[in-house]
Amino acid sequence: MQQLDERLKGQYASLSPQEQRVADFIFDHFDDLISYNSAELAQLSGVSKATVSRLFKRLGYDKYKDMRDELRTLRQSGMPLTDQRDAVQGNTLLARHYKQEMANLTQWVNALDARQFAEALTAMVAARRIVVIGMRNAYPAALHLRQQLLQARGQVLVLPQPGQSLSEELVDLTANDLVVMMAFRRRPRIVRPLLQQLQRDGVPVLLMCEPQAHSLFPLSRWQLCAPLDSVSAYDSYASVNSLINLLANAFLHETLDSGRPRIHDIATLYQQLDELEQR
Repeated sequence: MQQLDERLKGQYASLSPQEQRVADFIFDHFDDLISYNSAELAQLSGVSKATVSRLFKRLGYDKYKDMRDELRTLRQSGMPLTDQRDAVQGNTLLARHYKQEMANLTQWVNALDARQFAEALTAMVAARRIVVIGMRNAYPAALHLRQQLLQARGQVLVLPQPGQSLSEELVDLTANDLVVMMAFRRRPRIVRPLLQQLQRDGVPVLLMCEPQAHSLFPLSRWQLCAPLDSVSAYDSYASVNSLINLLANAFLHETLDSGRPRIHDIATLYQQLDELEQR
């Protein structure tokens, strides 16, 4: 079924002058259309409410409310509302990829437990050290989270180090530290015994994984889940990186008083070492 803007374009030439006035207003204010009722749209377009009603019946909507419900559903799904979506129409690989990525993002946002997130964030701020563990596909995500957190505080480690075992690094961890365990499919077999050991040692663990990893939940204090669903054989980590971005930004906000001087000092070192190109 065609969406509203497509219906309007297809029938524009056959509309009455009054109906075209409404159509012109809609084209100019499409992003705001969902916020207007029919009387407001009529007033803003300079036509009667009856004209608005006739127009939407001509476009195939039984009631004006049906059109607003359609726009609301599209907006909640993340789909663009107007011509900007042309590149993601049809059954192309790009279209399927886009829809799946948007579905993944929507899923983790809707499933996020705000209380758990806040508790984990508070614990990260208070921790003596933060150790981010990631293996295989999770290792780049662990590096990224560590790099983000390191802007705001010190004592953020990533494990395992290339070619190194874990035990020497884990032996000193206590309840005053915090482990962020990146455990996305397909996980190395060591993940489960590692979580069990950390639990026995009383080390608090924030588990980041896909939603289906239910069996690991009891081995961690907090869980943040991001779906990896993809239209191809390769898992998608877009939602993982989005979640990392939220976590890092929330952490920076919570530590801004102490983090701001550190960020300034880091920026000064960048300049002194001529380490990064200028923005």
